[in-house]
Amino acid sequence: MHIRFLVPGNVRHGSGGNKYNTKLAEHLADQGATVETATVDGGWPVGSPADRRRFADVLDGGATVIADGLVASGAPDEIAGAVNAGTTVWILSHMALAEHSDRESRALAAASGVICPSFHAAAELKAKHGPLNIVVAQPGADAAEAGTGSQPKHIVAVAALLPNKSQTSLVQALATLKDLPWTAALIGSRDADPTYAAEVGAAVEHYGLERRIRITGELAGAALQEQWHKADLSVLVSQSEAFGLVVTESLAHGVPVLVRQGTGAVEALGNTGAGAVLDLSDPHNLAGTLRTWLTDPAVQQRWRNAGLLARTHLPGWDTTAATVLKALT
Repeated sequence: MHIRFLVPGNVRHGSGGNKYNTKLAEHLADQGATVETATVDGGWPVGSPADRRRFADVLDGGATVIADGLVASGAPDEIAGAVNAGTTVWILSHMALAEHSDRESRALAAASGVICPSFHAAAELKAKHGPLNIVVAQPGADAAEAGTGSQPKHIVAVAALLPNKSQTSLVQALATLKDLPWTAALIGSRDADPTYAAEVGAAVEHYGLERRIRITGELAGAALQEQWHKADLSVLVSQSEAFGLVVTESLAHGVPVLVRQGTGAVEALGNTGAGAVLDLSDPHNLAGTLRTWLTDPAVQQRWRNAGLLARTHLPGWDTTAATVLKALT
């Protein structure tokens, strides 16, 4: 089977969507598909007329197409034209568009089918656009060595510095815990939103936490593995999240996670017991939960044990790819 995988060229920082696309393409190829990945430049999710013409050109060619929703959901006419001409086009919708709902609705309806990374994301699409032909292919996890933790306890938040990821809320919570020993690292791109990244840095300085909270920028390879190795807790309190790949990445290292209620990260954490789901409509809940964890060895051990158990049961990316391949064929 020949699959043309179309990904956006205007998301240059590390993201869960980018990682999902890369891993899916890799494992589709491992399962016998011929995968041609093409980066589509443009001002997505809508782009200019010229951007959409380029997108229409790469849709043409007879292959089965998987198109990232950030590109495809703003180009309903191009999707409809390709499908009407005989091309099978599946939209990989990582998350519903915040704007351009009418365009997205028409694009999803015109597509041959929709792939979502979680039941949470699929439910959001259906609530917004009505019945759709959706296949859920949850992300896999790469096997990883269990982290050993640190003294004092080390907290990581792995996400690009973006308002949705709520790093300033984490800094404010940690500022109330100066009486306790801990260190923290905010690990993610500072270039995705330089204005917000500056706000996060200013918050760290405002609370006098420069020696305790390190803003590392985006890390990969050995530098990222070093952070996972010494991590005791991972925090992902995004305001919205389709799934939260960092949750399963945390669990793969045996590191428990705090996630926000009402997001797809709850699905990623599942019923592992490796951490907690927080109602952050009360802004004190994050600081309170962190204080409980830092001061109660029984909670630390319970979450740690659950994380170590969870890492032995995580599905691999081969399962994700097999689900998608079955849908496409």
